[in-house]
Amino acid sequence: MTVLVDSPLWPAHGRLWAHLVSDESLDELHDFARAHDVPARAFDLDHYDVPQEMIPRLVAAGAQQVQGKELVRRLIASGLRVRARDRR
Repeated sequence: MTVLVDSPLWPAHGRLWAHLVSDESLDELHDFARAHDVPARAFDLDHYDVPQEMIPRLVAAGAQQVQGKELVRRLIASGLRVRARDRR
C-alpha cells in the first residue's frame, strides 16, 4: 500500500489543506480514506483534499508524507493523474 499526503499549503475555508493520493489505485485510495473518516465529498477525481489537522492521524495510519512535487511525480507515474485541462 502506498498512500501519500503532501504538506498543507492551500488555504480555503479558514484552514490549510493537503492532498491525499495513492500511487497504486483509486480503490486503494478510497478504501484508505473511508477507513480513516475522510469524507467522500473531499474526493476530486484523483485525490482527496484533507485539512491540516487530519494529517498526523493519516500518517499514523500509514500514509507517507512527501513534498508536493514528489506527490505529483508519483501520481503521474502511476497513471492516475487527472490533468487540469481534463477536469472540466
